[in-house]
Amino acid sequence: MVAGPLLRSLWSATTRRSSNRSFSPRAFSTASAVTASTAPSSFLDPSRLRNVAVIAHVDHGKTTLMDRLLRQCGADIPHERAMDSISLERERGITIASKVTSISWKENELNMVDTPGHADFGGEVERVVGMVEGAVLVVDAGEGPLAQTKFVLAKALKYGLHPILLLNKVDRPSVSEERCNEVESLVFDLFANLGATEEQLDFPVLYASAKEGWASSTFTKDPPADAKNMSMLLDAIIRHVPPPKASLDEPFQMLVSMMERDFYLGRILTGRVASGIIRVGDKVHGIRKMDSGVEKIEEGKVIKLMKKKGTAIVLIDSAGAGDIISMAGLANPSIGHTVANAEVMTPLPTVELDPPTISMTFGVNDSPLAGRDGSHLTGGRIGDRLMAEAETNLAINVIPGLSESFEVQGRGELQLGILIENMRREGFELSVSPPKVMYKTESGQKLEPIEEVTIEVNDEHVGLVMEALSHRRAEVMDMGPVAGNFGRTRLSLTCPSRGLVGYRSVFSSDTRGTGFMHRAFLTYEKHRGALGNVRKGVLVSVGYGTITAYALVNLEPRGTLFVTPGMDSYDGMIVGEHSRDSDLDVNPVRSKELSNVRSAGKDENVKLSPPRLMTLEEAIGYVASDELIEVTPKAIRLRKRYLDVNKRKSMSKRPKE
Repeated sequence: MVAGPLLRSLWSATTRRSSNRSFSPRAFSTASAVTASTAPSSFLDPSRLRNVAVIAHVDHGKTTLMDRLLRQCGADIPHERAMDSISLERERGITIASKVTSISWKENELNMVDTPGHADFGGEVERVVGMVEGAVLVVDAGEGPLAQTKFVLAKALKYGLHPILLLNKVDRPSVSEERCNEVESLVFDLFANLGATEEQLDFPVLYASAKEGWASSTFTKDPPADAKNMSMLLDAIIRHVPPPKASLDEPFQMLVSMMERDFYLGRILTGRVASGIIRVGDKVHGIRKMDSGVEKIEEGKVIKLMKKKGTAIVLIDSAGAGDIISMAGLANPSIGHTVANAEVMTPLPTVELDPPTISMTFGVNDSPLAGRDGSHLTGGRIGDRLMAEAETNLAINVIPGLSESFEVQGRGELQLGILIENMRREGFELSVSPPKVMYKTESGQKLEPIEEVTIEVNDEHVGLVMEALSHRRAEVMDMGPVAGNFGRTRLSLTCPSRGLVGYRSVFSSDTRGTGFMHRAFLTYEKHRGALGNVRKGVLVSVGYGTITAYALVNLEPRGTLFVTPGMDSYDGMIVGEHSRDSDLDVNPVRSKELSNVRSAGKDENVKLSPPRLMTLEEAIGYVASDELIEVTPKAIRLRKRYLDVNKRKSMSKRPKE
């Protein structure tokens, strides 16, 4: 129940958040509920606090583990993957944004931070590791450490965290005690290779089945009934994770690590209180470090203090050093800024983020079909939305360009694809260029981003995969059978980021859906040269109107179609892939000539092969440098940058730079 007008207002804000703001929730869940009473005014002794991040490779069980920990500590979870509150997270089964919640265990309070495992969302990991003193590293006991395990672990070790190793999925038949010992040795080697200290190398090891809801300090597949819980892990967190080093006597300071916008409360800032005490009604200001010195951003008053407990948002009237809280009252400070008492003019150090490695250009949709589906069409609306995203997601940079276009820089095609998908669901129409790799130049030498790739495939597909990757300038580092999985081979490679753009769909087709591929940014290296032939030409429409089955049946022998009868087409729209390396102009709207004479077979039903309907991710990886993606709330279309056929021919004759 919700009591009182203020609580009712906050309840409305949390339940309507997804429809009233322009970007996704991070610190709080749309499934959250506000408790009926305000928490006590006394704040916790920092020695009773534990701030912990849960880090893992994709699909190693991190989000399921968070569900079990919440249930163990009495939280009411309405559904599985309770921390995945964004709609795209639940649809795709991946964590996109970092989120924080608090659970109580044996008179201690644990602030648990759930982080993404995909390298494209590494910025979410980087900006929250500064809020915690410990981490739980979840590793699949069958697969062992993979590319993104290395990525998230490197971030944790860089900030001096002492991870707890949790070997998950030990209940699987293929996992034995010998395999767990082998994985533990691999993780130890990974720690050592990443420069871990002696204290970090002395990590505790636990064995768990997050699916069944238990953790153990010794290897077992079936613990006793009274031990089938997460007590061992919670006790290990209390024992091995140090409490925050914070003083309640110093002035209040907090580094903003997460931010969201609320329809009623305005900007909500989330971070760990570095020092001092904060109360509702206190006067604070936001500051940041500039080249010219410290700049005061805004002065204001704290109007709300909130904390996430389990799946509920709790109003509090004060908080102390070491705790992770959210506050409302300031409209201008953002992520990386410091909120402090008025007398404090020293900002806290900010987190360093890895630079973006890929960029795409977002612009106004100027196709003949523009304006039919969307409600946000202008360059100004697109720019405002992108700037709002860059404000809450530090891993994305937005640079205004010419003709109402914007260069958006990010970590990978998946990260930018999520942004585009969110925008189209919000009613935006836009055109998007193909991804471009961001190069560097050092000492006159051209450098490009290189990614570490781990691939697991059936033995019969190894040759096909290696041939495809050789055209993409990949280099094999290691190759061998998969432990405990007969007939499977694991490949470790390094490959340029530009070579991996669009390869995931090709890989899925080559392995018939049985292969697994994981990738993570490794380093910048010398440019490896031009790629081989990785794509054929396309079928380009030269007709405007409705696509007919009569036209498509004659085009089928020319290649693979991307469209179906009844769709709209225009000059310059890509309607299929050519069977050859060159582009081919076709007319998909040609109709059967009318006649008053009927003959046998004249009106037979036309039977067409199922078309290849492009998803957004496939389209991002498919388009070439002279093509664009037309994105609307109802359609994803591929098109040539220049729609006029004569303009395309004249541009193709120009010498390439």
